Amino acid sequence: MRKAKILFNEEEAGILTQHDDGTFSFRYHNNWIIDSSKSSISLTLPKTQQEYHSKYFFPFFYNMLPEGSNKQTVCKHMRIDQDDYFGLLMTIAKTDIIGAIRVIKLEQ
Repeated sequence: MRKAKILFNEEEAGILTQHDDGTFSFRYHNNWIIDSSKSSISLTLPKTQQEYHSKYFFPFFYNMLPEGSNKQTVCKHMRIDQDDYFGLLMTIAKTDIIGAIRVIKLEQ
């Protein structure tokens, strides 16, 4: 299992998890949900107490990944399998992204 904290404007909004069976989940932190001044990180992941589950990598996070030759270059230099979307996201989205979201690997 791999986990990453999801930061929105440098504040921790929730946890993204890749489970051992290859499925994914995302859960907002309770303090994020109850604070009406905090928005959802995405229209496809509205604020809710419920944990989101998916057999596939969430489209919101997938769309943050590089494509084409940029993806090939990052994967080659960082030694990441091109199909390891979670690993690629944790590598590039900790610092090198456009927008309000950052992804920080949680060590276990």
